[in-house]
Amino acid sequence: MDIKARRKIVLVGDKVLVAPDKDQERTEHGLYLPPGVKDKEKVQGGIVVQSGPGYAIANLNFIDQEPWSTSPKDPVKYIPLQAEPGDYALFLRDQAVEIEYEGEKYFILAHSSILMLIRSTEFLDSSL
Repeated sequence: MDIKARRKIVLVGDKVLVAPDKDQERTEHGLYLPPGVKDKEKVQGGIVVQSGPGYAIANLNFIDQEPWSTSPKDPVKYIPLQAEPGDYALFLRDQAVEIEYEGEKYFILAHSSILMLIRSTEFLDSSL
């Protein structure tokens, strides 16, 4: 059995996994930027690949639960995150951790580091 085939990324808490935007590695004229120039940027963009379960809060129903109760006995509930897979995120680069997984570069960051999300929708929102 291949161990590599059984691997799966599981993000904890309010963490978000982002694939960096490849277009930000070039100038408008198609020239590649050296790593030192890219690292000085304060804001980075990329596609949200996966997000964690959210902000952990205590499950108050768990505290008052009787031992013979058949309802779920999870002591923690989560407030879900706004970031969803497929969203384009603009985030603070200095608060992100750069990793390499299976030959691809990713950023792991706290949800609070995201400045803006761009989500494609099928229907136009009349409030915009």
